[in-house]
Amino acid sequence: MENKLYTYDQVVAMIKQGFTLALAGDEKIVSKLPAGNWIGGTIPYFMDVDSCKFSQDMIFVNKIETYNNEYKIKVYDENSILNIVKDSFDNGYTLLIIPPFQKIHEEYAIQSEFLEGLYNNPIIGWIAGTDLNSSDTPKVFCGMTNKVYTDKAVAFHVKLPENKFAQIDIVNIFEPDQNHDEIKFYNNTFEVTNCMINGSDVNFAEYISENNIDNKLPLIADYSGASINVSIKEVDIENKKVSFFAPVFKSKTYKFPRQIPDYISKFDEGTNNLSENNSFSCNCILNYLYGELEGKKINNINGPITFGEIGYQLLNQTLVTLTVDEI
Repeated sequence: MENKLYTYDQVVAMIKQGFTLALAGDEKIVSKLPAGNWIGGTIPYFMDVDSCKFSQDMIFVNKIETYNNEYKIKVYDENSILNIVKDSFDNGYTLLIIPPFQKIHEEYAIQSEFLEGLYNNPIIGWIAGTDLNSSDTPKVFCGMTNKVYTDKAVAFHVKLPENKFAQIDIVNIFEPDQNHDEIKFYNNTFEVTNCMINGSDVNFAEYISENNIDNKLPLIADYSGASINVSIKEVDIENKKVSFFAPVFKSKTYKFPRQIPDYISKFDEGTNNLSENNSFSCNCILNYLYGELEGKKINNINGPITFGEIGYQLLNQTLVTLTVDEI
């Protein structure tokens, strides 16, 4: 079964046949689905087989391959989300969907950095979203119980046989500008006022404004050898604060990247060597917007375009894929 957009009737048939599925679509259509072995989240933006597109009447389907039917579907709140590593299988992976801007979103985004065993097994997933032109609330679905959540996360824990392993690839088209100022923050947080820039205390909103920094560009820091983005949500000059789509950490040193002259070419370059047989992929809504990806095709990568990506930790402005291979 190909990972792509399907009609409502096609998805209902898959559910009734007992397939294990991860689904993405607009609330108006996903909320009508029958109970079954599925999890889902709201979003109407997709990387489909022919192009990136907006759709409110189709559902993106990822068939979850289970082995000997060994898997668990779990629902988490802000008090239990940090058990996600303990709940995983010794050899397997976890597919996680979280609603945005809720306590659970903040808890996982900040605390996952410090979770013991975080990198033992891949944790991949996405942050639910909505039509950007609507006032809808993002939702997460547990198909096993047919329950809908605005403040809880849902996860598929999949056990793999001994001869298979899962791995995550993260495509980040941005590179830090080594000539740019060094930026450090005082707290692990989604919102800041002042920060340290080259060792001096500076209001970050004023710094961005006075230096004419394009706030479409993410901050970048080294997270254990990987360049990880933190995207800017809002620069509030009046109240002298800056908010982010993911947290900044006081232990990291951040820089702004160089400008990307051609988004789609960079994505083509970054995804050229990815496996065509990936089990799951997602891309960031900011890449979709800033890169004007609607109507364009990104190699052979299909999946939802989301309000944030999970590749162990919460990510921004990246593309994430999961593959399952034989040892």
